[in-house]
Amino acid sequence: MITSPLVVEDVKIPAMSCRADWADLKSRAMPLLRLLLLFLLMRRGDSVCRLQGSVQPPELAQDGDLVIGGIFSFRTGQDYVINTFQTIPDIRKCNNFNFREFKFAQTVIFAVNEINTNPDLLPNVKLGYKIYDNCGTLDILRAALALLSGLKEEISDDICTKTEAVQAILGHSGSRPTIAFAQVVGRFHMPVISHFATCACLSNRKEYPTFFRTIPSDYYQSRALAKLVRHFGWTWIGALAVDNEYGLNGITAFIQVAQEYGVCIEYSETFSSSDPPDSLQRIIEIIKHATSKVIMAFVSHREINVLSTELYKQNITGLQWVGSDAWITDYSLTDSEGHSLLVGSLGFTVSTTKIPGLEEHLRQLHHSQFPDSQFVRDFWEEVFDCALNDTANTQRKPCSGFENLQNVQSQLTDVSELRFTNNVYKSVYAVAHALDNLIKCEEGKGPFSNGSCADTKHIQSWQVLQYLNTVNFTTEEGERVYFDSNGDSPAKYELVNLQMTNKGTMEGVTVGIYDASLPENDQFIMNNIPVFRGKGLTEVPVSVCSESCLPGTRKVHQQGKPVCCYNCIPCPAGEISNLTDSIDCMKCPPEYCSNKQRDACIPKEIEFLAYDEILGTLLALFSLLGVFLTMITTLIFYGHRETPLVRANNSELSFLLLFSLTLCFLCSLTFIGRPSEWSCMLRHTAFGITFVLCISCVLGKTLVVLLAFRATLPGSNVMKWFGPAQQRLTVVGFTLIQVLICILWLIIKPPFPFKNMKHYQEKIILECALGSPVGFWVVLGYIGLLAVLCYVLAFLARKLPDNFNEAKFITFSLLIFCTVWITFIPAYVSSPGKFTVAVEIFAILASSYGLLFCIFLPKCYIILLKPEQNTKKHIMGKTSNNDICY
Repeated sequence: MITSPLVVEDVKIPAMSCRADWADLKSRAMPLLRLLLLFLLMRRGDSVCRLQGSVQPPELAQDGDLVIGGIFSFRTGQDYVINTFQTIPDIRKCNNFNFREFKFAQTVIFAVNEINTNPDLLPNVKLGYKIYDNCGTLDILRAALALLSGLKEEISDDICTKTEAVQAILGHSGSRPTIAFAQVVGRFHMPVISHFATCACLSNRKEYPTFFRTIPSDYYQSRALAKLVRHFGWTWIGALAVDNEYGLNGITAFIQVAQEYGVCIEYSETFSSSDPPDSLQRIIEIIKHATSKVIMAFVSHREINVLSTELYKQNITGLQWVGSDAWITDYSLTDSEGHSLLVGSLGFTVSTTKIPGLEEHLRQLHHSQFPDSQFVRDFWEEVFDCALNDTANTQRKPCSGFENLQNVQSQLTDVSELRFTNNVYKSVYAVAHALDNLIKCEEGKGPFSNGSCADTKHIQSWQVLQYLNTVNFTTEEGERVYFDSNGDSPAKYELVNLQMTNKGTMEGVTVGIYDASLPENDQFIMNNIPVFRGKGLTEVPVSVCSESCLPGTRKVHQQGKPVCCYNCIPCPAGEISNLTDSIDCMKCPPEYCSNKQRDACIPKEIEFLAYDEILGTLLALFSLLGVFLTMITTLIFYGHRETPLVRANNSELSFLLLFSLTLCFLCSLTFIGRPSEWSCMLRHTAFGITFVLCISCVLGKTLVVLLAFRATLPGSNVMKWFGPAQQRLTVVGFTLIQVLICILWLIIKPPFPFKNMKHYQEKIILECALGSPVGFWVVLGYIGLLAVLCYVLAFLARKLPDNFNEAKFITFSLLIFCTVWITFIPAYVSSPGKFTVAVEIFAILASSYGLLFCIFLPKCYIILLKPEQNTKKHIMGKTSNNDICY
């Protein structure tokens, strides 16, 4: 208990002086109270506790056995003043009316009266109250110390315990003044219960050991606001805070959580309603030039009123406001000239409820109930626009004395939305339950040493504090009231949307809830009530530094800017992003590719030379045409098999050659269509064997031509060593070698179907892998070897008599054959996809057509169109009458 004058910031505070254990007081007093010790030493001989300084009476008071103190600000505005501290600062005059604060005070009175009539709560004990009306931190601190010390000028009690100190202090509504006096009175174990001070810093039990509150801490509100911003997708916002502990702690906690959710802060500024005008203009300029359209305002109703008024004057609109509970439901917002800019604001506040009987109490208020209250007289004159007898206001008519509030519609009597008023109501009942538990304590079951109870005739504040820690009760509306280890209440909010009523006032419509006791993902729930955006904001506003990156793109951070500022880069080919604002692109599986929009993986197009495409159809037609022409040639030769021309050209080898050419034309069809295991093995082996059979026949015909002319020389019997049997063996022998090569190829490492995904990113080439490349090139090389050998022999026979031009035709056909296959090699290696197969088919058809046309077309021409030349005489020429071969 304070026992000497107090000086805080050169403000002399009334207190009591008496003899005590100065060593103990010195260890507990604040540095600001050191002057107190010097004065006590000088007054050591006094035997009474004496008040130092002037008495500051409460605005509203009622005597009682136990007294509850309260501090509210019925008037909240003050003129800007700079204290010089050359004299003791006077109590500063407060301006305007704050009916909500006055309603808080009346709620205390209502609750106290209700408790006094309740036989189950504090029976035979009358509760009293002392309620101060002060604004400004210094004057609020004065009031707190007055409640702590009492008001009697002198107490002649040796132990100085009868000082009329209150049992607990209710208030204040603001965090900054609450922080100021809670630290001071906490040194003396005086409980402080606030209904509206939400600063998270007040949860620090080391700094504020006696502080309690019936409103959740800003720690939870900050997290709820961050989740709200994330819910609407606002990643680029501005932040404003009042320049005190409430604003600084609140906005710091909000920014920290918001950044965890990926929200960036374009600017973060602080100001106060009491700052010089140029400070406000600086904030206005920042808002005007900012690109963000959402502003988080952790301020009080005073700052938001000043700010909205100035924004309205400068016609700065189109902003979405997100507010803290200090202003989002304040009735005084409507009094602001720029209140229309705040319509559509969103913010969290405590749940609303009903207090039965409160409205009747408020409407029964009369100025005669509080004759010493200047505020009540001013309020009465303001509401009824009249002048009371004891005032000097001559501009108004005298009050008739019959005025009452029964039919008056005002903010004081409006109980449609009792949010923070309910917190005041719960605060009074919390103190009452603590006192009730203290008085009803049974000896041996008490909370103090050896189970002792408190002396009910001399109740100490630290004893009340002990019982407040364990308070746990349920209101008549079913709301549970208790305090955790930090003195905080359970965190549960309603999300409100400021909407204009038909009366021209703004009210908060509940559109969601936040309950911190629920699991993380279920804490924030939006109702199915449409959110009103305000004038000019019919849709959810967009507030981002960079537009969202659509699927198919990824975010690339803009260097030197916050993480919310980025560029959208399209995903490269083969990669996708199927989510908005993707950081990375995902690679598609090997058999898939990205679509044009790069937002989905689609199966790659499978490419192979098919019959139903133009190229495949044309090649198939040319192949069948070759078969058809070969068959026609065979029929012509067969029909004229007895003619000299057919017999002279070795009809057996000719028919075998025509048969092999038919197989060559047909084997090209195996290269068309979807590759399979059997088709891959068949196409290369059939090609190799049929072409060797074809070249072997040509080689046999060439040898026959050469040997036949040598047989015409005198004494030569060569033809008997290369008769029909030897010719057949030659063809079979050369062909068997190729058959053996193909068999080895198929046994060791045969061709197989293969999905080539390396050549193209967007499609799969379905082709036949060679298996063993050596096998393929050996087969091809063997064909080339026979073709070159045949070409050399035919070249040697090129100067045979003109009438027998078989060697010339064979030479020319093999020249075409070799040219085609020499050209084939680089074309085969360089052609992509299905064109590789097309080149191979073209080579087969071109070489087959070359052999067919060059060897057989001239003969068919003679047989069909020049029959006179199809004679033995013409074929053998005039120089010989011997048959060549039959």
